[in-house]
Amino acid sequence: MTMLDTLRRIVQEVNEAEGLEQALGIIVRRVRQALDIDVCSVYLVIPGMEILTLRATEGLNPESVGRVRLKFTEGLTGLVAERAEPVNLDNAPDHPRYKYFPETGEERYHAFLGVPIIQQRRLLGVIVVQQHERRRFEGEHVAFLVTLAAQLAGAITHAELIGEVGALATPDHEIVQIHGIPGSPGIAIGTGIVAWMRADPDAVPDRAIEDVEEEVQFFIRAIEGVKEDIRALRESMNTVLPAEELALFDAYLLILNGDSLIAGTTTRIRKGNWAAGALRDTIRELGRAFGEMDDPYLRERAADLKDIARRILLRLRSAKREEISWPERTILVGEDITASQLAEVPPNLLAGVISARGTGSSHVAILARAMGIPAVMGVADLPVGRLENREIVVDGYRGIMFLEPGPELRAEFQRLVEEDREMADSLREQALEPAITPDGIQIPVYANGGLLADIRPSLESGADGVGLYRTEVPFMVREQFPGEDEQTAIYRQVLESFHPRPVILRTLDVGGDKPLPYFPIREDNPFLGWRGIRITLDHPEIFLTQLRAMLRASEGFGNLSILFPMISAPGELKEALRFVQRAREELLDDGLDIPQPKTGVMIEVPSAIWLAESLARRVDFLSIGTNDLVQYLLAVDRNNSRVADLYQALHPAVLHALRQIVEGSHRAGKPVSVCGEMASDPAAVILLMGMEIDSLSVSAGAISRIKWVVRHFSRTRAADLLRQALGLDDPAAIRGLLNNALEQAGLGGLVRAGKR
Repeated sequence: MTMLDTLRRIVQEVNEAEGLEQALGIIVRRVRQALDIDVCSVYLVIPGMEILTLRATEGLNPESVGRVRLKFTEGLTGLVAERAEPVNLDNAPDHPRYKYFPETGEERYHAFLGVPIIQQRRLLGVIVVQQHERRRFEGEHVAFLVTLAAQLAGAITHAELIGEVGALATPDHEIVQIHGIPGSPGIAIGTGIVAWMRADPDAVPDRAIEDVEEEVQFFIRAIEGVKEDIRALRESMNTVLPAEELALFDAYLLILNGDSLIAGTTTRIRKGNWAAGALRDTIRELGRAFGEMDDPYLRERAADLKDIARRILLRLRSAKREEISWPERTILVGEDITASQLAEVPPNLLAGVISARGTGSSHVAILARAMGIPAVMGVADLPVGRLENREIVVDGYRGIMFLEPGPELRAEFQRLVEEDREMADSLREQALEPAITPDGIQIPVYANGGLLADIRPSLESGADGVGLYRTEVPFMVREQFPGEDEQTAIYRQVLESFHPRPVILRTLDVGGDKPLPYFPIREDNPFLGWRGIRITLDHPEIFLTQLRAMLRASEGFGNLSILFPMISAPGELKEALRFVQRAREELLDDGLDIPQPKTGVMIEVPSAIWLAESLARRVDFLSIGTNDLVQYLLAVDRNNSRVADLYQALHPAVLHALRQIVEGSHRAGKPVSVCGEMASDPAAVILLMGMEIDSLSVSAGAISRIKWVVRHFSRTRAADLLRQALGLDDPAAIRGLLNNALEQAGLGGLVRAGKR
């Protein structure tokens, strides 16, 4: 077996461990076997302290586990931690940093190799291997251990969290606090419900059952149904495939008839887990067994197990339709929450969102902010399957989730919830009034939306119109492209609800982080690929249908504006405008009275910054989409939690780019708006006012506080703060400057709301 195969097996086993102690035991045992050495030990850092503690060993005195502690400045293991790099010695006792711990019995060992375990710049611990003989470990061993340590960092964190979540069942458990990334501001307390892909065995959550025997029989019937499917497949392929290929179906039937699958799953069901969760654990166990076999053919059967599991899960689902009983305050939890999963929860029951993937700039986080739902994103290594029906607190301000908090902590969060509600109520009283600066300049504050359910909250929150209606949302929650009549009905309802206030409908903007399930786009780099206007120009049948629907919906209202996303060159804009004119002429020929709509360009591609004036001369307005613009300017994937800290909307380069766009648009005599998430950030809004942005478009939940900011800062004061901000080169310093200005204006309560 190759070293690569060994690495994969160790990482897989650790990923499937039931807690930290089991995971560390697997590591020391497997590494000792793989490298054929005398000792393997793992030391972990005590959180918040520069101290290592021995947590697992194979070869040293087992009684020393948990007893041996050393500072980073002590011993060779401390040296590895201090330097954060490998230390490889042929005779450890000769080194000046050598420190002897009598309880370990390590005086017998000479060769020493220590490698740091690091995750996202944070030292988790040190893995150490030792040998009796005096020798320097070979480069192959060093490379193996460095590679393993890099891969184990996330697995160790995951195992630690599983252990902490499991410990919640004990009466003296400590509060489990898990850090992620702020997604949508606010505090929510509720019950976790796991969103999972129905045919993915790895995503299945744990779920308690009431009738064990009924669940066992339910599982057995599903197995029999899959057997029938496989036999039918084999029969249909009998005259098509050669005998050696047909043997695959026989292998499937052998697995389905085997005691390991049936007995293993039924045993787990009888321990209280539902059939899907019990099947998940059985498949994992069997997968490990197959993966460790020397025979390549048998090792490949591990992939067959996953296919069998998917078939059984689909049978389980179709045999007994899964009906989710949504709690009164649902906290939706998932590996990678999608817009459609968000839409499945009744809006009046959705209290919060937690996603293991994504960042505060992900599409789902943006939707959560639009709905006023607190969200925590990028909670890496989250044991999602263990969170079903657990009490969870979502702190969307700081990006932290708490599991089953005690009475005191729950009371404190409840106080914060009430505080937020009181602040929102006080802001709402003034929200219906126009946003006019102290020096008399009115700045319209529009609403962002994408669902018909957004209309009422936007109207009630005092929106001056709709600055961005994301038309892709109705496309994303359906199983096929909506037809022209269906789209017309949706758009007309929005236009009619806000008439005579303006409504800006953005043309279909899919691709990147907004896929359509029925229109799959697979690309190595989707954010720089086929998305936005590029798709619609390539598919005129889709584009013209949507444009006709928008124009038909505007008949009798005249408050429609059409916004084109992802424009990077004048040629794209000219072509898009020709399609608008063609669609209108077709409708005029049909006898409809269609007013000429206003058109605008969404500035979100760097090339458009320098073309702002040229683009503005061809349309009626510009709208800056800061979400993508920041991403492209800083070369930071806004959905990647690993680089989330680098996504800084107040980065000096972003501010200079925004000012250049505004100046270019104004030279062309056209207004410019900001419809990205910067417009919902109270601190950023001050700078946008200083740049003389003409209007803002924000989530409905942010309208009242953004209007409050506008009313408290004159254009002159904002311009002065902009000059100061442009003289700074650190985004944190810029935010500090603006937060201080908010505090001085008596708007300290908005500082917390704007932190992301």
